[in-house]
Amino acid sequence: MHAARVTAILPAKDAAPYIGTTLETLLRQFDDRSALKLVAIDDGSSDGTGDIMREYAERFAHVEVLVNPRARGLATARNQGLAHVDGDAFCFIDGDDWMQPHRLQVLTERLGQLECDFLRTDHVRVSDQDRRLIRAPHPWRGIPTAPRDAILPADDKTMVDYPFAWAGIFHRRVIDEGLAAFPDGLFTAEDRPWIWRLHLQARRFAVVDAPALLYRRGVTTSLTQARDRRQLDFTAAMSQALDLVQQDAEAERFFPKVVQTVLALSSHHIVRSRQMDGGLRREMRDGIRLLLARLPSDEAGRALQRLDGPRRRVLARSLRKAGRTT
Repeated sequence: MHAARVTAILPAKDAAPYIGTTLETLLRQFDDRSALKLVAIDDGSSDGTGDIMREYAERFAHVEVLVNPRARGLATARNQGLAHVDGDAFCFIDGDDWMQPHRLQVLTERLGQLECDFLRTDHVRVSDQDRRLIRAPHPWRGIPTAPRDAILPADDKTMVDYPFAWAGIFHRRVIDEGLAAFPDGLFTAEDRPWIWRLHLQARRFAVVDAPALLYRRGVTTSLTQARDRRQLDFTAAMSQALDLVQQDAEAERFFPKVVQTVLALSSHHIVRSRQMDGGLRREMRDGIRLLLARLPSDEAGRALQRLDGPRRRVLARSLRKAGRTT
């Protein structure tokens, strides 16, 4: 049996209706199945997710199945997986998504050819019967560049607005250099500070074409659908992103972008909070005001003018209470 070339980290909670498809497609990534190691993490599931993981484990040449008796959250589960990576490359996949055949074989080969720390790809968003290609917001394909050069401009979507951990592949030196881990304990928005750290501190990346990853949207168990306390993690995540930029040698260059992102996401979460119960809604809005209070008034004012009218109106009250201009 050959050693694994790439490790796929698969955390899942209550994904029994979908995870069989995910696992089946992982079996079709290499002509030689021993090239792939699977690290599956059952994060406190109350359905048959863990049983399906164990059934499929017999079909993988290299596999570990980890079990959390109680859910520890996506960030922590992914970090558990990072501790079990074998080979020179690794990737993430969620329990309700799937890959076209040979995606990982193509990405592993391209990672070596381009000598990058990580590669990013487009993905296909699946909503019921609708499938839509979502392109990574980067103008060049197959051309290695410094990741920090893909952060700007502030007023347009860039690679830090494309934080999906599963949309790519990573060389294991990203682990060795302390860039792969997610903020432990966060249940949502864990990928926001993670993507900023990657783009500020890694040396070389590229966006490449590859067989697709298909991402299910609108799954009822997905955290993107939740309206509970886990959504409050957004403010802690973006506060960490602000810290990363402030500590960077080019903080002045990148601060307009992170401020713009904080405002845009704050507007989104203020609107979403209308569907929460009263106490949770107040907690969310209080947290957003504390986050906004960290922004320099002049930078917040400029970023606000770059937003459309509806988002400016949503933010107006929170900015005033945070002592920032509107």
